[in-house]
Amino acid sequence: MIKIEHLNKIFNENRSNAYVALKDINLHIKPAQTVVIKGVSGSGKSTLLSIIATLIKPSSGSLMVDEQMIAKLPDTHASHFRNVHIGFIFQAFNLFDELSVKDNVAMPLIVSENRQERIDKKVLEAMELANITHKKDQSVHNLSGGEKQRCAIARALVHNPHIILCDEPTANLDRENSLKFIEILKSFKALGKTVVIATHDPLFDNLESVDRTILIEDGKIR
Repeated sequence: MIKIEHLNKIFNENRSNAYVALKDINLHIKPAQTVVIKGVSGSGKSTLLSIIATLIKPSSGSLMVDEQMIAKLPDTHASHFRNVHIGFIFQAFNLFDELSVKDNVAMPLIVSENRQERIDKKVLEAMELANITHKKDQSVHNLSGGEKQRCAIARALVHNPHIILCDEPTANLDRENSLKFIEILKSFKALGKTVVIATHDPLFDNLESVDRTILIEDGKIR
């Protein structure tokens, strides 16, 4: 479960250029739910996802993920929590272009696995789920946008996290590949993952695989 109560985020706090990104956010997401957070650019949805992922810290309020209070975890503990519990699919993919697909997918396992055979097995399983095995030895810079997205999905799945967070996952995809990503959402649900998607893409409106849609405007949930 993800439980957020009275959460606020202010950038450049106590400065003349302070910016309030999130205002009194209250949100409960049940295990295995697929939730879409809708909002225009600058509405706060990506900031909210980054806080859930422990990439940034809130200014105030509480955040509980998988029964752990994580809002103020020190960076080293936050990194460990993220590596165990969270898979993050970034808008810009955040892949290493000079590395192969399989090496990119293996990245989250470097600190948690020390047996190469176990790493290879998990990487292969993740690539199969994301339908990118046929490109495993290619450098990422040679991939199409849709293939990079599938590589990013495999990387997010490789350590078998409970939660998958997707920040504008179709922003850099054409319509065909966007629809393919939406199909992959069904496999996330079948695996029992909790999925949170931040997007303004109308393709996510009224999807059968989505349990809830939440609107965020000017840093507030409407």
